[in-house]
Amino acid sequence: MRISRLAALALALTLTGCGGPEKPTKLWEATGFKEPESVAIDDMEGVIYVSNVAGSPAEKDGNGYISKLTLDGKVTAAEWVTGLDSPKGVLLIDDRLYVADLDNLVEIDITTGTIAARHAAPGAKILNGIAADSEGRIYVSDWIGNAIWRLTDGTFEKWLESDELKNPNGLLVDGDKLIVAAWGKAEPDFSTKVPGNLLAVNLADKTIANLGNGKPVGNLDGIVAFDADSFIVTDWVAGKAFRITRSGDATEYLAISQGTADLDYDPASHLAVIPVMASGKVVAYKF
Repeated sequence: MRISRLAALALALTLTGCGGPEKPTKLWEATGFKEPESVAIDDMEGVIYVSNVAGSPAEKDGNGYISKLTLDGKVTAAEWVTGLDSPKGVLLIDDRLYVADLDNLVEIDITTGTIAARHAAPGAKILNGIAADSEGRIYVSDWIGNAIWRLTDGTFEKWLESDELKNPNGLLVDGDKLIVAAWGKAEPDFSTKVPGNLLAVNLADKTIANLGNGKPVGNLDGIVAFDADSFIVTDWVAGKAFRITRSGDATEYLAISQGTADLDYDPASHLAVIPVMASGKVVAYKF
């Protein structure tokens, strides 16, 4: 969506009980990507933006890029914007595509397809998920750094750092809370002894709490609002998507394959687009 997850959340919260089909229906599959990690749906322009890591998730190699494809899965620009390092989360707001690129938050002008700004995050390990609040402040998770950065009026700074974040990945602003899809405490090889769960960070006082009972769910990656009662959250390692209620109860919703990463969802059309990092593809479903 033109304002991406902000618009999705606002609409989804009005659609109580008005979800899509009972079971997800696969619409199409596009291939040829290089470690696609995140997608953003632009329903006004009829395109989907895809971040391609194209190498190590932790190296400044300059190989990363953004692809563009149509809403029905046809690639229109395989390497639309290049010169990135390890781009992961993407968020569309107005005419800017924000990209979490290792230790920078990059702004791309979608009207020209050029990089408009880079906001450095000194000391950040692997910037990953992105979300924005109603005031236009942008939050970015530092997955390995156990931190969340925030861009406010052009200033990008570390907003919160805590081991309680359990290696934060996907982010979603939900009212006065920042919902965090936690990977779980990561070992050097990114494996976990205890998988992650959803967390809720109070935007006013930064307190961190489990969403529900804190029962481990998986190595969580992307998160979107599904309806007034639940979220859809991906598990990268298991290659699945879970429907997780606001009380924290998780049920398997969809099984794809390992590398199921940071999805986007348009509640108006029920279009869900999911990058599958390990197999270099992007798949679309009707949710």
